[in-house]
Amino acid sequence: MKYLYMRILIFFISLSCISFSQDEFDFDDSFDIEDIKTFNSTRIISGHSVETLPEKTFEMRIEHRFGDIAGEMGGYQTLFGFDNVADMRIALEYGISDKLMIGFGRSKGTSAPYSSLLDGFVKYRVMTQKEGESPISISVGAGSTFTYREASTDMSNVAYFPKVSHRFCYYTQLNVAYRFRDIVSFSLMPTLVHRNYVAQNDLNELFSLGAAMRLKLSKKFFLLMEYYPTIHNEDFRQENFFNSLGVALEWKTFGHNFTINFTNSKGLGETQFIPYTYESWLKGQFRLGFCVSRQFSID
Repeated sequence: MKYLYMRILIFFISLSCISFSQDEFDFDDSFDIEDIKTFNSTRIISGHSVETLPEKTFEMRIEHRFGDIAGEMGGYQTLFGFDNVADMRIALEYGISDKLMIGFGRSKGTSAPYSSLLDGFVKYRVMTQKEGESPISISVGAGSTFTYREASTDMSNVAYFPKVSHRFCYYTQLNVAYRFRDIVSFSLMPTLVHRNYVAQNDLNELFSLGAAMRLKLSKKFFLLMEYYPTIHNEDFRQENFFNSLGVALEWKTFGHNFTINFTNSKGLGETQFIPYTYESWLKGQFRLGFCVSRQFSID
């Protein structure tokens, strides 16, 4: 079993190398001055991008995070994290129109504090960057997660869940992006996370001002960076919480988008990686992850 995820990774790398007809999916990388695609995917690394799916298009996503590469829980004994699974998510998303999309997924969860997570979201494209019309792209999104893990018997544990409503978490996000020609893209993602049930030294509402960048390396490869600093009252969340920071190499192929990333966040989804990142890059507590997405048009 410990090599199962290595086989999954190798399988999807091989799958991405298969040639798909350009008649089915047109991924022409030429710069369209009238309608600028700021990012290649609806996600950057951990969080959402400004992009939405085309109308009547499904997308299947498989996301995975391994264990710590270094530090106390990493090293050669765990094959630099490959023996451990931090989180995994499988999702199906759909473009209702070119501006509106929805998605549903299931995550393993990190167990700190959530596991067995169901999630759903909706995202709407407000504005698209166009020469002479709109200088930037804007989207708004909101989502929720629900954990159906067994409740803890420890009343001091966040997973104690006295009420069913305590199993829900929510987030809402404004995404503002700008692309400079076909070279570099920037994005700001102010995000508000609300949790119905938190620890005594925590806050129900937590605000994060996310920022991201995409740099074109070649026609098919891109460098991604993403950072989500949290802004909160210093009387709370004083210790053991860190901001989510990730870097990634993105590979765009016909019909697929493949991302290999390194991040200190274990969890997948805004209600996990924004409030519950306990790992630090400086302590070697970062991990390898990947995401494979495949689009299908019902036309």
